[in-house]
Amino acid sequence: MINKIKPFVLIILTFGVSSHGLRSQEKLKVMTYNIWNGFDWGKDSERQAATINWIKSKNPDVLALQELCGYDEEKLKSDALKWGHPFVEILKTSGYSVGITSREPIVVKEKILDDMHHGALHCKVYDIDIFVVHFSPFSYQKRSEEAKIIMDKLSKLSTGQNKYLVLGDFNALSPFDAHLYKDNPRLLENKRASEIEHDHVRNLLEDQLEYSVLGSLLGYPLIDVVQRFTSSWDNRVSCPTQVFESEKGEGRPINSTRIDYILSSPFLATKCVNAGVLNKKDTYYLSDHYPVMAEFDYPFLE
Repeated sequence: MINKIKPFVLIILTFGVSSHGLRSQEKLKVMTYNIWNGFDWGKDSERQAATINWIKSKNPDVLALQELCGYDEEKLKSDALKWGHPFVEILKTSGYSVGITSREPIVVKEKILDDMHHGALHCKVYDIDIFVVHFSPFSYQKRSEEAKIIMDKLSKLSTGQNKYLVLGDFNALSPFDAHLYKDNPRLLENKRASEIEHDHVRNLLEDQLEYSVLGSLLGYPLIDVVQRFTSSWDNRVSCPTQVFESEKGEGRPINSTRIDYILSSPFLATKCVNAGVLNKKDTYYLSDHYPVMAEFDYPFLE
């Protein structure tokens, strides 16, 4: 009887836990979050503490971050340990940096700085090639150049690698949302006014809302996983939050847009079981952006 039981126990041990520390059939949670000037370059400790606690409550396995202003690797690791991530990588220690934290080791493939507005970080974690991006907020033409750089990097991934994500703050509108923006003519009016006031701001294409940057990435193809799991405008808004509103409370700011995305390889998109913008009351005042999270079946069985 003992000899018959041992193989059965071995099977449970073999298939019960994956090599990455996640139990079989569990979900891999990936989040991206622009934390707004690195919590005012480290001076807003109250917002920093609240955000750390909130991230901990959501329990992501991988977290991509933008606007790590005033951060270095040591400071990022200090924060990340509080939400359970012992592994961190940061693009740079000056300006508006991006970074990534994880439960599992991170391999840096490339720090992409040339011809980028803020830069991008290419890492590999959980066998996924991840590109953390923060595109130019001022020029759709610059964003188009940045998107081409990222697509060129994607095209050079190792043969057979079908697991990749491009995520972060793209500062670009999605063609999937074009019909929703038609209900808000004030957005276009405000963007036109901004271009009149600021010579360096050129976010409109022929005086209209511009969708070509995201369109090019979607045509690569990359899959907008949030679009697959949402339909209403309220569930897609990612920026701005309530922080700039004179009257605090419910409702979306007139300039509401979706500019933060998790874009997935076609293969990973088939493993995505949920995705959304976390834009409810608990994140109204943590940043000027809302976080985005996607959940994938794990391990990634072919």
